Amino acid sequence: MVGSVDVVMLTKNSERLLQECLESVYRNVPVGQLIVVDGYSEDKTIAILNQFNEKYHNVKIIFDKGTRATARQKGISQVSTDWFMFVDSDVVLCNDWFKKAQKYLGEDVGAVWGIEVWSTIQKQKTLKLFLLITRKIFEVRGGTHDTLIRTDLVQDIKIPQSLHVFEDAYIKDWIASKGYRVVACYDPFCVHYRPQSVWTVRGSLGLVAEAFRFGHPRLIGKLLVAYGFYAAYSIYQLIGQGRP
Repeated sequence: MVGSVDVVMLTKNSERLLQECLESVYRNVPVGQLIVVDGYSEDKTIAILNQFNEKYHNVKIIFDKGTRATARQKGISQVSTDWFMFVDSDVVLCNDWFKKAQKYLGEDVGAVWGIEVWSTIQKQKTLKLFLLITRKIFEVRGGTHDTLIRTDLVQDIKIPQSLHVFEDAYIKDWIASKGYRVVACYDPFCVHYRPQSVWTVRGSLGLVAEAFRFGHPRLIGKLLVAYGFYAAYSIYQLIGQGRP
């Protein structure tokens, strides 16, 4: 059995959903430390974090002006538990997230990822297709929305600083290179509350554009169809032909 786990979270002007996110983390995970790597937020992010520290006395805030890669590297360096979690600041964890994840923790497992579900999806057929595609994406590039990781496997990792996206792919491949499995599961899961800016033509196409700008050509080729589905779904939301 795994005891307490540190939780690493990247923030930057994350006040929109941070309260709900942290409530779900403390409700469903035995948090050792909440290690927050903040990109010098100018909204109420730090104030919200301070409120949680007053209540739980285990929030550590460090700052980083670099990429997601440098932020994740700093977060990992502060972990002191045998296992730790990456949790995005705009997700809400399902009930009993950690309890459900523990059943996957075999000796050959290096990480457990709970699938993300976009908060706007309502129709069952759309959800089924979304989950299938999202699972396929994880098999190629990994993910850090809600991911439990065996700490000793990444203590020596050096994530390339240029990886503002696809740093999750690097982490997944690093764990696999040590001979451990990275388990993707449908339960536990998190609900991802994507910002309203996604539901615009620019935002939806940006899902694909960002991947092309920062991603590795080998991964882009494998992910092109999947990201096309994401962009199409976003535009569908924008047009308002109904809510899936």
